[in-house]
Amino acid sequence: MAQSDPNRVLRLLPIVVGSLAGSLLFVNRLFTPELTDSQARSDVLGVIACAILILTGLLWQQIQPRLPDSVELIGKERFELKPGLPEFIQAELAWASHLLLTNTVTRSLVLWYDGEVLLRRGILPDRQEVVPGPIVQRVVEKQKPVYLVALKTYPGKIEFNYLPENTQGVICQPVGKQGVLILGANAPRSYTRQDEQWIAAIADKLEYSLSRKISVGSG
Repeated sequence: MAQSDPNRVLRLLPIVVGSLAGSLLFVNRLFTPELTDSQARSDVLGVIACAILILTGLLWQQIQPRLPDSVELIGKERFELKPGLPEFIQAELAWASHLLLTNTVTRSLVLWYDGEVLLRRGILPDRQEVVPGPIVQRVVEKQKPVYLVALKTYPGKIEFNYLPENTQGVICQPVGKQGVLILGANAPRSYTRQDEQWIAAIADKLEYSLSRKISVGSG
């Protein structure tokens, strides 16, 4: 379901006011039998003011960003952790995923690390298996995140079949050299630069904790 734009009325207001005022000036001019010099000057100023209002409204239509349309993702609310994880890792994953789901536009979240799915949270389908496709593999190899701003326009979207089928935007964030954090949003072009920085910082924190898990396990 598309999300309504709360700024629509605000952007249209200058156009409506300018058009209405201009129409009233025109009607007043028609019904004025004798036009004085002062009234002519007032009419000119009024026409200029109306034109500025209409122009402002037209500019706002182009400049002010519209909220992207959001959809209701297909899936169920889930919170699944890989069995057998140490308690401190479980707590870390629960904390990180909660922050991402409540402080960004993320609605679906999957953490793939060292060949395993450690975490699934948010709106997700029944499919649990994650097979890293070319996009995810490139993220891990290059150690650079990828933001697919409108997933439906990318031919490679088929590799994200472990996310809701109508996911609108995806961020693949590397978690060290062994994993990737895959985030899905319910609206295209909805992640901000601040969101991306926040996600990168949390991924770094997760990598630190997960590398400790490996060190403790090998010791």
